[in-house]
Amino acid sequence: MKALAQSLVLLTALCAAAGAADLRPPAWPLLTHDPYFSVWLFGDRLNGARTSHWSGARQELNSYIRIDGETFRLMGLDPRWKARKQSTEPLPQTGSDYTATRSVFGFEGHGVRVDVQFLSPMPAHDLDLVSRPASYVTWVAASADGRPHDVQLYFAASGDLARHDETQPLDWGRYSLGEATALRVGTNEQNILGRRGDNVRMDWGYLYLTASPEASPQFAAASQLELWQSFRASGTLPPDDLEPDVMPGKPRTPAIGVAWDLGRVQATPVRRTAIVAYDDLFSIEYFHRRLRPWWRRNGDGAAEMLRAALREQRSVYERAAEYDGELEAYLTRTGGEEYADVALLAYRQTLAAHKLVAGPEGEPLLLSKENFSNGSIGTVDVMYPASPFFLLLSPELQRAQMRPVMDYAASGRWPFDFAPHDLGTYPIANGQTYGGGEETEDDQMPVEESANMILQIAGLAAAEDDPGFAEQYWALLAKWAAYLRDKGFDPEEQLSTDDFTGHLAHNTNLSLKAIVALGAYAQLCGKTGRSSDAGEYRRLAEELASRWVREADDGDHFRLTFDKPGTWSQKYNLIWDRILGLQLFPAEVAEKEIAYYEKVQNEYGLPLDNRSQFTKLDWIYWSASLADSDADFEALTEPVHRFLDETPDRVPMTDWYWTQDARRRGFQARSVVGGVYVRMLLEPAVWKRWASLGTRP
Repeated sequence: MKALAQSLVLLTALCAAAGAADLRPPAWPLLTHDPYFSVWLFGDRLNGARTSHWSGARQELNSYIRIDGETFRLMGLDPRWKARKQSTEPLPQTGSDYTATRSVFGFEGHGVRVDVQFLSPMPAHDLDLVSRPASYVTWVAASADGRPHDVQLYFAASGDLARHDETQPLDWGRYSLGEATALRVGTNEQNILGRRGDNVRMDWGYLYLTASPEASPQFAAASQLELWQSFRASGTLPPDDLEPDVMPGKPRTPAIGVAWDLGRVQATPVRRTAIVAYDDLFSIEYFHRRLRPWWRRNGDGAAEMLRAALREQRSVYERAAEYDGELEAYLTRTGGEEYADVALLAYRQTLAAHKLVAGPEGEPLLLSKENFSNGSIGTVDVMYPASPFFLLLSPELQRAQMRPVMDYAASGRWPFDFAPHDLGTYPIANGQTYGGGEETEDDQMPVEESANMILQIAGLAAAEDDPGFAEQYWALLAKWAAYLRDKGFDPEEQLSTDDFTGHLAHNTNLSLKAIVALGAYAQLCGKTGRSSDAGEYRRLAEELASRWVREADDGDHFRLTFDKPGTWSQKYNLIWDRILGLQLFPAEVAEKEIAYYEKVQNEYGLPLDNRSQFTKLDWIYWSASLADSDADFEALTEPVHRFLDETPDRVPMTDWYWTQDARRRGFQARSVVGGVYVRMLLEPAVWKRWASLGTRP
């Protein structure tokens, strides 16, 4: 993938020359901040489809350009209108590209070249920027034929971004930010934290739109239709805002809009930027306490957030360009261009499936949502596959995810000797709701979650060269290690993170995870001065690893379960033996598995196991990273790149799909795709460089 501009100056000069990305995303990230404020393009052309929430619900962003008195569409579709007798011609799209934090679309026609860029500035190590719910939408226009052209620009965000469905009445307001103006829209009822579940949208808090006053923007709140008609006719917006009491319902969907008159545009690019932001007021209910988003922890409100976004616009663009360019370069050197394509596409999706809040003591807490899975919050076996992203790019955010789980397990609420699965149903984190909850062991994941937490905590200690977090929760780690010692090698019938495959007994991949977790616990014992326990658990892990190799062996590969010859599965959990440098398993185990995987993979990837042709995108990268050679890694990951490029299912990256026909099996927009960053953890110098970027708040 071509790197985009490396500075604000280069961005302005080169944005209009955006070409085609090397990977055609199934969906393009546009405004990506958290599970509620997350808007995507489900298609290829920015002006060929309506924009949507990651769930597919319509959340429209619209933009038009007026060239010498004629109006053309840049973004979205024309307003829905029963008596439509007019339509707006789309300006031809000439290219598109993306980086970790940006998506850009190029257009040219009628003598003008214009690019539209979306920036969600989220360098993972900067908690303040990650938390700030403000995206920048930028237009760069220039003459393409050597002649000057009269140009006006228009952009609007639908009020649907601020409600669960279009039956909910909306209200709006106009606010002064000093010299700047902001519009906002939100529901009348403001039922804060009153809606929970999976396929839901935000219906409390307020959507904001603002722009720098230097460019003399014109703002208006009206229906999408009235804004469009006014701009189409005159290049300006209605002089008066629509009264709030006529804003509810169809077809007069309310929107907040901004327009600029660029005057006579010539060869020198002209740039305009709008800021779209969302203040949810309160984000999470955490054991019956309402928590503020991290950016509000010091008492700031929407006005302060918007002023900061306006004030820091130039520096934010410069930092994003530098960050994106360096990350792409490291990804390419580590895993190749196709690896970089997938990892960069996964970047914003990984972060936007979380919410960063200030905990009861002011500490950062990062809570995930199981998008299109079951809506759980703070799920351990969602945290686990995403952990390579956070261990590499932001150990502080990794800690912020694990802390709520550890505090819950230590609180006395959690009655079992193994780790919990989740903290509730998003955005309500009042205790586990999955399986048997706090009541029974039915449908729990005892080996899975206990090993997941130990491995991630060992990963954090390695990332920071500091076992301090483990020391804080040592009693829990010791209890979970003892559980794995007694129950981990030959697991009874139970669920694993791949719970969609059903219960399974004698699971060799789950056994492998438990063994490596015992080795990781021994490593933590050594780092915290518990030499006797370190020796005991190290010997146990070595003995179990040796036994595993004998009992799971099935000739040219290793079995799905100990008791079923002729079966196979991905042994993705083995990667932690390498990440942590445990050296429990002989190299021949990975070599044999890799050779077998290359024999049984399909056109679009390696199936999860012999029982079905579906796979998990994240686990393929973990399994492929067991390969010693770049050629073997690429042989196993190239089909994933092809899947994303060719799948007919235009949704934010799925992690569960069919390997024979590239169709989505389930899930979309989940954070687990952060697992593709796992290969970077196998390069110690790379890991150290990126993990050291952040500082603890």
